[in-house]
Amino acid sequence: MSLLNREVFWPPADELTEVAERIRARLGGWPAAETRWRICLTVPEAPKADDLIVFSEPHDGAVEGAGAVLEAHGDRVTLRRGEERFALEGDRSDDWLSALAAFLDCNFEPHDALTLALAWRSGDENRDDAWPVDFATFPRVADLPPAPEGGFLACPNALGLYPVLPSAEWVERVLDLGVRTTQLRRKSADPADLQREIARSVEAGRRHDAQLFINDHWREAIAAGAYGVHLGQEDVQTADLSAIAKAGVRLGLSTHGYYEMLRALHFRPSYLALGAVFPTTTKVMPTKPQGLARLGRYVQLLSGRVPLVAIGGIDAKVMPDVLATGVGSAAVVRAVTEAPDTAAAVSSLQQMFASQR
Repeated sequence: MSLLNREVFWPPADELTEVAERIRARLGGWPAAETRWRICLTVPEAPKADDLIVFSEPHDGAVEGAGAVLEAHGDRVTLRRGEERFALEGDRSDDWLSALAAFLDCNFEPHDALTLALAWRSGDENRDDAWPVDFATFPRVADLPPAPEGGFLACPNALGLYPVLPSAEWVERVLDLGVRTTQLRRKSADPADLQREIARSVEAGRRHDAQLFINDHWREAIAAGAYGVHLGQEDVQTADLSAIAKAGVRLGLSTHGYYEMLRALHFRPSYLALGAVFPTTTKVMPTKPQGLARLGRYVQLLSGRVPLVAIGGIDAKVMPDVLATGVGSAAVVRAVTEAPDTAAAVSSLQQMFASQR
């Protein structure tokens, strides 16, 4: 096991390491950690880039040379890594630091490993499935603005095949083939073009009684009376979520791991997108690919709580494995737009969803 024969805690803490090894042994096989983090219980004389330094009292700012700083006091834990700050609130078990070491060793980014460590409960390693899957034990993301009153309108729990398309012409073509959920991702800075493409797409959605989402351009989506909008994590800070909710426009939010899922759920969106599952070239991703094992765990935690959409690098070859996780929808791009025969590609993908029912 990869925790053995290396420095996990500093100063050396045999009891913490022993518990961490026991927890890690019950978490299953995961890719080797890209960064071998060392959890420092005091500040080393010469901090290193792979040191995560823990303070039990408030500490303002970074420690020169260290990779990350963790401030834990009361029911609040704050992680600082460079300019990024992640604040969580909730109960902590006695084993949370050992669990943190174990989840870091599973190659989770520190903020996601911390989220899982705070969800861990002492003795969980004795269960048949030791992975944290009880939503009630997970922490809350702190310091978020209030969610829109009443939340967002619901959408179907299983959105099915979800093509993300570059133009209204593509939206019309795909809806004509029987698809009932799609997204217009129009990459244009021309306001007239955006207004025209969005209005045309929304009209196509109405004709087909389809779930048509507009990527990013929430103001134009409201003006056109769109079924929904899809926003990224960064857009939550700038978009007027209350205006979107009051307009009766549904909201889908992108997430890239446990912390972002909890952050997104605070706003009570209509669905969560989970990704990128596989490498993708259609847009620059802020995180490495999640993979099927993580997707399966996300679905296990959130299924029945909010509709879920797998996204990122999904094509016909991997679609059966994606659907086997239990996710109710999968977004595709090139599997439709670059297919030699669009109708045949859509029909084949639709059949894969039908076989899962």
